Amino acid sequence: MKSDIHPDYADTSIKCACGNIIEVGSTKKDIRVEICSNCHPFYTGKQKLVDTAGRIDRFRKKYEKFDKEKNNK
Repeated sequence: MKSDIHPDYADTSIKCACGNIIEVGSTKKDIRVEICSNCHPFYTGKQKLVDTAGRIDRFRKKYEKFDKEKNNK
């Protein structure tokens, strides 16, 4: 390996929004994440419900005039 071209590799901690702290080695210091294996639904088996009904209604309302124009042709 060439010297003086590689970033410094050190022990650091990954901190999740749920409070979980994971000790790893990285070139970055103090990594913060929103979700980890301790709180992710895939690993916990618990599903979090997301309110998509509001999003769908807003989308349909926004584009219903285009749908009406398409049906009138």
